[in-house]
Amino acid sequence: MTTTTSDLQVVVIGAGPAGLAAAAHLVERGIEPLVLEAGPAAASAVREWSHVRLFSTWGELTDPAAEKLLAPTGWTKPDATTYPSGGDWAELYLQPLADVLGDHVRVGATVTGVSRTGRDRIVDADRESQPFVVHFTTADGEERVFARAVIDASGTWTTPSPAGASGLPALGENAAADRITYRVPDLKDPAIRARYAGKRTAVIGSGASAFTALATLADVAKDEPGTHAMWILRRGISGSTFGGGEADQLPARGALGLAAKAAVDNGYADAVTGFRTEAIERDGEGRLVLAGEDGRRLDPVDEVIVLTGLRPDLSFLSEVRLGLDERLQAPTELAPLIDPNQHSCGTVYPHGHRELSHPEPGVYLVGMKSYGRAPTFLAMTGYEQVRSVTAAIAGDLESADRVELTLPETGVCGGAGLFDDPDVGQADGGGCCAPAPAPALVQIGVGAPAATVAEEAPAGGCCGS
Repeated sequence: MTTTTSDLQVVVIGAGPAGLAAAAHLVERGIEPLVLEAGPAAASAVREWSHVRLFSTWGELTDPAAEKLLAPTGWTKPDATTYPSGGDWAELYLQPLADVLGDHVRVGATVTGVSRTGRDRIVDADRESQPFVVHFTTADGEERVFARAVIDASGTWTTPSPAGASGLPALGENAAADRITYRVPDLKDPAIRARYAGKRTAVIGSGASAFTALATLADVAKDEPGTHAMWILRRGISGSTFGGGEADQLPARGALGLAAKAAVDNGYADAVTGFRTEAIERDGEGRLVLAGEDGRRLDPVDEVIVLTGLRPDLSFLSEVRLGLDERLQAPTELAPLIDPNQHSCGTVYPHGHRELSHPEPGVYLVGMKSYGRAPTFLAMTGYEQVRSVTAAIAGDLESADRVELTLPETGVCGGAGLFDDPDVGQADGGGCCAPAPAPALVQIGVGAPAATVAEEAPAGGCCGS
């Protein structure tokens, strides 16, 4: 095979919200998609935080092209004003969408590499005329497929950031893995609850997922004496630390921040500010002691929950030419629009295929992965991205360039790694998107007033991947 032809399929990496939506848009345009999902089922990442409630409503969590594809099956959209959990999202929308896509979705298929056929990243000659080749592994061994374009919607769920403030694991962090989790624990599961009940737990992070962990630990503390949280922030507490509260146009996200504040105010959690973790050590009883860069050593804890954000896995894209911002690891043209030093979820300028393009034509990173390490991704942003990208792949540049999206305003989103200055009066966020883990995904939220948030499924984000 030496030339790219219009009848080649488009490979979509990841069967999450953005990946499945991309496939639906491709089908609508008469282009054959092949969705490769590493997990055992569609929406595998979402299912891992099935206990967490999103802070986007159903009205913001389904894609128009996907709805059209589902309509003939008798599928009914849930009440647009209600807030689903991750499990609801997967079972009531994402799995039915994968089912209707049928053989276009392959699960248990882990992508290991993407390149141009017969061309590594060095070779210029006839490069753009060659189709893409995608290598992946299944239970049966190695396979490869050819494609006219590649849409990477694999998200960032599998690569959480470490506790170490340098971006690298703290000394001893890997050795203490038996007492550390990088996910919001499901404290309604008796086995998981037993791990934290009556124990001291350090929560590292300052975004929606950290709020979720604090609120749910406070709920456990009401019934289990000795349960206490130590909330570790890399900066100080300011008026924006707990989010937008009642001013947040995503009310469930605002309620989540207020619930975390209540956990501190009511004595269920203590805040440790300006603390950058350098080492995690064990004391004589096997408990964990966190040591900071400034020489402080905190009281021992039994467990550590690290919710410091997510980062993209770019390893399997090493043979294609990506243009990525050196800080955020997001597409170069997109990065200034999503810089958490300047933007919140609601102030990101609408964007599409042009901002998502790379020096390698035909490769697109979409969904949460497109934001790199930036934390403020919304599911409906991903749906607009894939609508524009698929239109561009189809050659419909008029539609691809017509990007229109109105996002709920909030001024409270920030990045955990970018807001380290204790004197900066901005949000110190681990993200408002993925269960920082993954509006809708990849962080998650609650659909309840602050007073009742602890009684609902935990929440932690606003994103989707």
